[in-house]
Amino acid sequence: MTSPIRRPLRHDLAQIVLSSRPVSWINTAFPFAAAHLLTTREIDATLIIGTLFFLIPYNLAMYGINDVFDYASDLANPRKGGIEGALLAPRLHRATLWAALVTNVPFLVYLVAVGNPASWFWLAVSVFAVIAYSAPGLRFKERPFLDSTTSSLHFVTPAIVGLALVGAAVTPTVVFVLVAFLLWGMAAHAFGAVQDITPDREAGIGSVATAIGARATVRLAIALWTLAGVAMVFTSWPGPLAGFLAVPYIVNAAPWWNVTDHGSGSTNRAWRRFILLNYFSGFLATMILVLAWNS
Repeated sequence: MTSPIRRPLRHDLAQIVLSSRPVSWINTAFPFAAAHLLTTREIDATLIIGTLFFLIPYNLAMYGINDVFDYASDLANPRKGGIEGALLAPRLHRATLWAALVTNVPFLVYLVAVGNPASWFWLAVSVFAVIAYSAPGLRFKERPFLDSTTSSLHFVTPAIVGLALVGAAVTPTVVFVLVAFLLWGMAAHAFGAVQDITPDREAGIGSVATAIGARATVRLAIALWTLAGVAMVFTSWPGPLAGFLAVPYIVNAAPWWNVTDHGSGSTNRAWRRFILLNYFSGFLATMILVLAWNS
């Protein structure tokens, strides 16, 4: 028979893990692994440890901190409590922050030890962006446009850290790929913010969507995805193929071109498809990387 003490403990641990958004772990681990592996073309300890860091601890810090300090507003958000975000009970807040600290520090120590000034800088930017997005006193997530930029850095900086760790050359292709990735991330964040306009306004939380409205934000997101696709045209082969990966996201968002603030919550349907699109696009991106590997 299961101990009555162990059952709540397992439940609490499950809630803390859920706060790290397991469905999105790959979105930060993949950029690091791909950047590192394509540069070194070998599997080493740094690749494995760095990938594990950006897979779980990094996400626990990023989303766990967010869930702790957004608890009051999350109570009024019908999206929270599942794969789109845990609704952490207040008694778990301290434990979540400690879990984020304890799991991140050993990996950070290792990455600093094997790194160099460039990787230290970008690792610091990455960690700062994770903390600044949600932590009291900074709360970049409540600063329109800075919110989307910071959110995008959460996904772009792992790739930059992976490149910097191995001293990768800063070629035009690398620059355009990173710019495209940054634009894609900004579009994703902006579009995702549309569905939360009502609960965010009720909670007094600012965002790019609450600032310029649902219609303008959807159009901004589509424009950013388009620019991301165009940027890939200027990369070396087979990079231009990745430009087509922007198309499904544009098509997914396009039906909400004229969405009103009142109907902003309906974009959640497109957001759920967006989560699935990431896996589809990730598969295609992997195929393109295989081509790049063999070219």
